Amino acid sequence: MSMSMAMAGTATFTVSSPTPIFKTSSSRAFHLPMRFPHKTHSFPRTVTTFSTYPLHLTHSPRRILRIHALTSNDIKVGTNLEVDGAPWKVLEFLHVKPGKGAAFVRTKMRNYITGNTVEKTFRAGSTIEEADVFKEQKQYTYKDGSQYVFMDLTTFEEIRLSEAEVGDKTKWLKEGMDCYLLFWDGKVIDFELPITVQLKVVDVDPGLKGDTASGGSKPATLDTGAVVNVPLFVNIGEEILVDTRTGTYMSRA
Repeated sequence: MSMSMAMAGTATFTVSSPTPIFKTSSSRAFHLPMRFPHKTHSFPRTVTTFSTYPLHLTHSPRRILRIHALTSNDIKVGTNLEVDGAPWKVLEFLHVKPGKGAAFVRTKMRNYITGNTVEKTFRAGSTIEEADVFKEQKQYTYKDGSQYVFMDLTTFEEIRLSEAEVGDKTKWLKEGMDCYLLFWDGKVIDFELPITVQLKVVDVDPGLKGDTASGGSKPATLDTGAVVNVPLFVNIGEEILVDTRTGTYMSRA
């Protein structure tokens, strides 16, 4: 008996016998299907998936470009839209259904590039392109002249922003602070501070005996140069928590 492989998963046998027991031809071929048992595992398996997007569509080796089509019904506060080739962030929105005519969505949006704020309406159900804005965590390390240096703690890559790009957020920045840089089309278009920051009071009128949290307030200068109103009992050298969205005192640290 000899054996040869005819195709993957099928074995072909040729039987040759000088004295056949049964009435058969002296030589014939027949096929037996070969079964390959499935492996079973008693331990968890990690499944790795691979993107089918071509590499030239990615912003970086670590990220894949997202292309999403939205409708006006998907609009909400914080949605990033691409309008006329520029990225915009929705600040306010209102769905309007007039008694006559088609429904629409009225929005207030801010242009990430220019900082301009405009009002724009979209017809209900209309298709809108979502802006491919993504964020990466970086650490503010130091100021070099007029530039603010942020570092990726994984790759140690540095990204520098000018004073104009940082804007009035400088008053909350401290070395070693973790922030999120926002990217679009391979460029930094904005960055986000932590909602709460801990800063030190470096100048304030001294508190008076008997002052309480429910009393008045007084201006205090912080170690970043920012000035906030604090309760009368807060003194120089104390650490306080500040809400960076509103610039208001929250509590002692």
